[in-house]
Amino acid sequence: MTTQNLLVELFVEELPPKALKKLGESFAGVLADQLMVQGLTSADTVVTPYASPRRLAAHISHVWLKAEDKAVQQKLMPVAVGLDAAGHPTAALLKKLGALGADVTDPATLAASLKRAPDGKAEALFYDSLVTGATLDIGLQKALDEAIAKLPIPKVMSYQLETDCELPGWSSVNFVRPAHSLVALHGTTVVPVKALGLSAGHTTQGHRFEAAVSPVVIANADAYADTLARDGAVIASFDARRAEIARQLAAAAEQVGGGCRPIEDDALLDEVTALVERPNVLVCTFEAQFLDVPQECLILTMKANQKYFPLLDAAGKLTNQFLVVSNISPADASAVTGGNERVVRPRLADAKFFFDQDRKKTLESRVTGLDKVVYHNKLGTQGERMARVRAIARVIGQQLGGETLAQAADTAARLAKTDLLTDMVGEFPELQGIMGGYYARHDGLSEDIAFAIEDHYKPRFAGDELPRNAVGVAVALADKMETLVGMFGIGNLPSGDKDPFALRRHALGVIRMLTEKDLPLDLGALVAGAVPAFGDRIADASPALTDFIYDRLAGSLREQGYSAQEVDAVLALRPQRLGQVGRLLAAVRAFAALPESPALAAANKRIGNILKKAGDVDAHVNPKLLQEPAEQQLFAAMQRFVPEANAQFESGDYTTSLQTLAVLHSAVDAFFDDVMVNAEEMDLRLNRQGLLKSLHDAMNRVADLSRLA
Repeated sequence: MTTQNLLVELFVEELPPKALKKLGESFAGVLADQLMVQGLTSADTVVTPYASPRRLAAHISHVWLKAEDKAVQQKLMPVAVGLDAAGHPTAALLKKLGALGADVTDPATLAASLKRAPDGKAEALFYDSLVTGATLDIGLQKALDEAIAKLPIPKVMSYQLETDCELPGWSSVNFVRPAHSLVALHGTTVVPVKALGLSAGHTTQGHRFEAAVSPVVIANADAYADTLARDGAVIASFDARRAEIARQLAAAAEQVGGGCRPIEDDALLDEVTALVERPNVLVCTFEAQFLDVPQECLILTMKANQKYFPLLDAAGKLTNQFLVVSNISPADASAVTGGNERVVRPRLADAKFFFDQDRKKTLESRVTGLDKVVYHNKLGTQGERMARVRAIARVIGQQLGGETLAQAADTAARLAKTDLLTDMVGEFPELQGIMGGYYARHDGLSEDIAFAIEDHYKPRFAGDELPRNAVGVAVALADKMETLVGMFGIGNLPSGDKDPFALRRHALGVIRMLTEKDLPLDLGALVAGAVPAFGDRIADASPALTDFIYDRLAGSLREQGYSAQEVDAVLALRPQRLGQVGRLLAAVRAFAALPESPALAAANKRIGNILKKAGDVDAHVNPKLLQEPAEQQLFAAMQRFVPEANAQFESGDYTTSLQTLAVLHSAVDAFFDDVMVNAEEMDLRLNRQGLLKSLHDAMNRVADLSRLA
C-alpha cells in the first residue's frame, strides 16, 4: 500500500488578521500531529500550512489510507487474582478480557493470548492482542475535530446553520468566523469527514472579486496552491504572500527613487499579509505641509490606523509618499490611490491640529496638572510620582556627575511626564516621551533635557536602544526604580505570566543600563537610595527586589549563552557593580577551561563544607603552628601567589587573577592528602581552619568556584 498526499481546507469569513498566522500554524500542526499519533503519516511526512484572510488549510505529504495493525501487550492483573487454584480463569479475569474484546468462549485461543511474567515480587498476567490500524476517514475526523478544538481563537462567535436532516430547523455553531465549505482530499479522493456542520468536498472559493471561476475546483491535493493562484486569484501561503508584499514594497520604493525605502515593521507586514489574498502595492501621496508635524506622529497614524507603509528617504526622513497594499488589481488604479489619499488626509490633519494646539502651552505650565491624574490608589497621583522620580534622579545624578548632572536630571524628571496631558499623547499614547522631547525643544530647553525626556522610557523592549546621554540615563534609572520599589513596597509583584506593571521589563532595563553603560553604581545602594522617596507609603522590600533583579540578570545571562554553572558561580557573590559581571564571567569561563579547574573547584567545595561546620572562623594563620610539611608548603605558596592574585583582582584583571591562583592546586591536593584539619589540639585545629579560610577568601573573590564542581 502506498501513501498519498492530503489536503484539508476550511473556507470561512474574514479571519482576525492579528491572529491569522498563529491560527494557520496551529491548524496544520495539530492536524498533522493527530494523524501521526494514529499512525497515518510516515517518517517522510512534510507539513505545509496555508492561511489567507478567508481560509485555513494544510497540505500533509505521505499519508496512509489505513494505519498498520499493531501488536499490543496489556497488563491485566496479578496471577493470583486472575487464575484459580486449578489454573482456570477467574470471573474477574474473564470480565476484564471481555471488556478488551477478547474471545472468552475459546479456551485454547484465550490461553495462547495470555502470558505470565514477573511484575515486581509477584507474577502478573499480560494479554497479547492485535489492534486494528485506524482508517483515514475515521482518523482524519478525529484529527480535524482536535485541530478545530485547539485553535488559539481570540474570541469565539456563534452562528446558526440550517440542519440537513428531514426535519426543518437550525443548529448553533461556535467558531472564530462562519465557515462555508470544507475540502478534504487524499490524492484525488474526497475523504468523507465533517466539521462545523459542513461535509467535505473538493470545491472552494477564490478571491471575492477577481477569481476566474466560482467555485474553484481542486482536482487533487497537490494542485491546491497552484489552482487557487490560477483560478482563484489567491496566494494561499501566508509566507509566500508576505514575501510577495515585501518584494512589491521594495520595487515600488525603488520606482519612487531618491533612495526611498518603506519603513521596516514586521508586525505591520504580518497584519497586512493577513488582510489581503492577492496583494497589489500602490504609491500614494499626501500634502507636503503635513511634514511640519513630527514624523513619529505621521508614521504612527498611517501605520496604526490605515495599515500604510510610510516611505523614508535615504537619510531616514519621512517623505510625503506612502505605500498601500491593495487587495485588488484594477487596470486603472487611480480610484484606489485617490481613495486612500482622501482617507489619510483627515488623519494627518488631526495630527497637525493636535501638534499646533499642544505647542500653545509650555511643558512647565502642565506640571500642576499631574496632581489631578491618578497613578495608583496606593501610590498617589502622577504629580506625587513625579516628585519621587525627581528625588531619585537627583541622587543618581549626584553619584554619576555631581551637582550639575543632579540639577539637569531634576529638571528633566520634573517635565518628563507632562506630555501625558497633551492632546497628541492622548490620541497616540505610544508617543509619550517622544512628544515631550519635541515640546521641550519648542519651549527653548537644552538638547540634553529634550533627549532625557524623550529617552526616559528606554529601553522599552528587548533590543531597544538605551538613553543617549547621562541626564537621560539618570532619569530613566530613576523612573524604573520608582516603579520597582513602589510596586514591591505595596506587594504588587509579578506572578506566573502576569506582570501588569511590566516589572520584569523594568528590571531588565535597569540591568541593561548598569551593565552596558558600565555605570559606577552599586545595585544595593541604588535600590536602598530609592526607598526614602516614598516616605511611609510603602514597606521596605529591598531584599526581595534585589533578589528579583539578580534573578532577571541570571535569566538574561543564560539567554546570552553562559552556562547555569558559570552564572551561578558569579552571581552567588552578589556583585554590586553589574558592569563587572561580563568580565567576571569571562574569567570564570577561562578558569573552567584550565586542567587544574576541576580539582580546585572540588577542593573549594570541600573547604566550604569544612568552614560551614566549623562556624565562625578567623582568617588568621600563625606560621609557628604549621607542623606538617604539606600545610607549610600550602602557606608558603599562598604567601607567594595570593598577593599577586589580589593585585590583579583590584586592577580588574579577573581572568589572570584566577589563573594565578590555579597554581595552588598541587599544594591544596597535598594538604588534604597529608593534613588532618580537625586535629585534637584546639590551637592546631583553629590554625588550620584559619589557613583554609584565608585560601577560601582568596579563591572566591571573582566567583564561588564551588559552583563549578
